[in-house]
Amino acid sequence: MAVGKEIRTKIKSVENTKKITKAMEMVAASKMRKAQERMRASRPYSEKIVDLIGHFSQSNPEYRHPFMNEFPDAPNVGIIVISTDKGLCGGLNTNVFRHVLAKVQEAESKGKKVKAVAIGNKALSFLSRIDVEVLSSFVQVGDSPSPENVNAAIKAILEHYEKGQLEQVFIFSNKFVNTMKQDPITEVLLPLNSKDINPINNYSWDYVYEPESYELIDGLVLRYVETITHQALVENIASEQSARMVAMKAATDNAGNVIEELKLVYNKTRQAAITKELSEIVAGAAAV
Repeated sequence: MAVGKEIRTKIKSVENTKKITKAMEMVAASKMRKAQERMRASRPYSEKIVDLIGHFSQSNPEYRHPFMNEFPDAPNVGIIVISTDKGLCGGLNTNVFRHVLAKVQEAESKGKKVKAVAIGNKALSFLSRIDVEVLSSFVQVGDSPSPENVNAAIKAILEHYEKGQLEQVFIFSNKFVNTMKQDPITEVLLPLNSKDINPINNYSWDYVYEPESYELIDGLVLRYVETITHQALVENIASEQSARMVAMKAATDNAGNVIEELKLVYNKTRQAAITKELSEIVAGAAAV
């Protein structure tokens, strides 16, 4: 019964794995609910500031913020890549990295270099593998990242754009649709352009500024960039927990199927051994 013993050992091993994946599924489900609450709580603010910038981009202020200027002759392209810190979440990161790789190849085909900000361990590892210069990174993000940490991470790439060293800045992340679906998205973060920020109307828009237009515009534009980046990160965290929950549920179900198959093989092996034993006993008795 050596074979039967090996099968029992395998069954025990898969049962232990199933317990782990089930526990991870339950943890991910709990974290997913909290992440969704945080995402939904921050969405109204980010949507409102996008509307405000949309109005503002159609106005004609005397002062233009550097983020509104275009630098078509700049030698570099900037990217902000948002990923997870850990794996076990299906193809969530792979889908984003596919878009990143396409953008890097497109930039290099035009003779431009790529400068990046990595948010998440997986993004940092991926950018290192494809030899993209990483200006700054933010890893060990956690379940509830503070806006201050996000702002510190993107500060370097914003300074490069302000100096005219970057043609554009793109942000790559996952948008949470529902528990079963997360879409990889690519957004143009800079320059601020009304075409990229859902133009509100076909006519011009203007504001009365108090005290000075440049003070308000500087604060508003910077807050917009920070808010969009933070919201993308929050959405990515919600997507991560959803994807991990689905992946762990699939792993748990698969482990259950493997256990059933191993039990069937074990029972067949045991039955064959018993039948063989009985045949030997009957044959011995007949010989006597």
